[in-house]
Amino acid sequence: MEKGIVCVTGGTGYVASWLIMRLLQHGYAVNTTVRSHPDQKKDVSYLTNLPGASERLRIFNADLDRPESFNDSIQGCVGVFHVAHTIDFEGKEDEETNTKRSINATISILQACVDSKTVKRVVYTSSGSTVMFSGKDLSVLDEKTWTDIDFLRSLKTLGESYYISKTLTERAALDFADAHGLELVTVIPTFIHGPFITPHCPGSVRTSMSMIFGDEKMFAFSASTPFVHIDDIATAHIYLFEYPNARGRYICSAADITLDEFPKFLSQRYPEYNVSSTSFLKNVKDSKIFRLSSKKLLDTGFKYKYGLEEMYDDAIECCKQKGLL
Repeated sequence: MEKGIVCVTGGTGYVASWLIMRLLQHGYAVNTTVRSHPDQKKDVSYLTNLPGASERLRIFNADLDRPESFNDSIQGCVGVFHVAHTIDFEGKEDEETNTKRSINATISILQACVDSKTVKRVVYTSSGSTVMFSGKDLSVLDEKTWTDIDFLRSLKTLGESYYISKTLTERAALDFADAHGLELVTVIPTFIHGPFITPHCPGSVRTSMSMIFGDEKMFAFSASTPFVHIDDIATAHIYLFEYPNARGRYICSAADITLDEFPKFLSQRYPEYNVSSTSFLKNVKDSKIFRLSSKKLLDTGFKYKYGLEEMYDDAIECCKQKGLL
């Protein structure tokens, strides 16, 4: 309890679960939210079994469809990490409904932070998709770059609804924080890869491993793909929560690889998986190569620990341990 209580929304997800583990290691007490299902009880043992969890982890039921359900988990907290977001890459739900739910829940959570009188800073988990579709001819994208919603819609890309929702929610969160004098930092991760403590393989890891799994349906990369290790993402969240001068948006991207280099990298490093590029690359459309700059984050003194090699080494070892490889 020496560092106080923080809240992490969406605690069963890939980023949130790893973040909870690291926050407990850093000496924080953690309140986390889990969406309850009336027909089934979620197995959260991978959270409750974490070192320090029995003394310093409390789990609350909350749902983005009922924004007020997050209020109890925020009371008495010194900080909030808002990670929860509906992920719907298949477009099962219409874009307007998805976006409205996300914005309403986020604004309600931020209002609860203001009302608490104890929350000093909020860290919001955004997405690289909020900068990657600007429609401008840029080779380097930074925090000043925003996705253009009309341009994104014109692309008719997989995940469009999610990308739009993340972009409009981050904008709404920053506007609300500015209007209410709330300290808000947004973390913009690129493709998150590495090990996981969730019982299921996270979507971003499964996609990153699609050439190794031999699953063409999961393959979804463009001409150049930026990556970041899950542990660097969690560390960046905590770092920006604690860094006194943190303000606004921070891109978190540690490594880039082009589509041409991708199969070569995997086949040379992991020859036992017989990675072949031909079948995977046949449906990939030509797209511009660009890079997301982490200069703003690095200029604060933050350092990445992991490169692409470690991301894949750690993910493969984790998948082996869980019987997925």
